[in-house]
Amino acid sequence: MVSPGIERIGQISINVHDVATAVRFYRDTLQLRLLFEVPPKMAFFDCGGVRLMLSLPEKIEFDHPGSILYFKVHDIHAAHRILQGRGVVFEAEPHSVAKLESHELWLCFFRDSENNLLALMSEVPKG
Repeated sequence: MVSPGIERIGQISINVHDVATAVRFYRDTLQLRLLFEVPPKMAFFDCGGVRLMLSLPEKIEFDHPGSILYFKVHDIHAAHRILQGRGVVFEAEPHSVAKLESHELWLCFFRDSENNLLALMSEVPKG
């Protein structure tokens, strides 16, 4: 079977209803790098080489919650404290969800300015 040549995720889109508020959350609170804006409908951020697009839904059938984005962090407890200090409300404290051979997987969930569910994730090495 011939591969279609998919290499990586090029862009992820998140539905928003207030682009300006969402830009402030992703730029100022999460401190992602704003690449450019297409007012009043879209804004684009860089997240470790993956482009994140915030956009108004083009049609009513596209107006629904999106997938959960998991932001990888080195120290989940520090990231949790920093974001709480910026007003982010978390669903729960950071917690271990899996003990794997080489590391433990830790998660904690929160919502953005548009009520989209997001998460911090950290792969904590054993030992």
